[in-house]
Amino acid sequence: MPPVSDILRAAREAQKLTIHQVADATKIKTDHVRALEQGAYEVFSAPVFVRGFVRTYARFLKLDAEKTVRDLEQELGLEGVLKSSREAIGQKLGPIDYLMFYLSQVKWTVVGPLILLGLILVGAIFGTRAWMNQRARDPLAGLPPGVHQPSATKHAEILPLPPLKK
Repeated sequence: MPPVSDILRAAREAQKLTIHQVADATKIKTDHVRALEQGAYEVFSAPVFVRGFVRTYARFLKLDAEKTVRDLEQELGLEGVLKSSREAIGQKLGPIDYLMFYLSQVKWTVVGPLILLGLILVGAIFGTRAWMNQRARDPLAGLPPGVHQPSATKHAEILPLPPLKK
């Protein structure tokens, strides 16, 4: 089996593409494309970048990307090592790491509007209930009794008139 670098270079040349065209289409730097085609994987800071770039490059060339990545892992002897950079250096993953991993898998273009719609619906329900409860309340229910006490005279219901000026 030929090395992955030779497979990528042969596929690019068969499609008559330049390295610059590949770099423009895949958004991979030209230096990185050259390194992938030369098998100079030490240029990359971590094996996970090599795997990601090979996958992107293989998809662009319409190769079987997953098979190409498996071949790369066998070539480099990295089977199962590239799962996580923290696992590769022996650091244990915590619950926040798992939560962030699962949240990164969510398709937010679908879930985001649904969450927003749900929040609007819940706000409308609670707002309507609060408004209906406010309308049903007696506005004078919490007021203390009045301070005015009627007088005990027999004409208590008649208000006194002010004296006439002469």
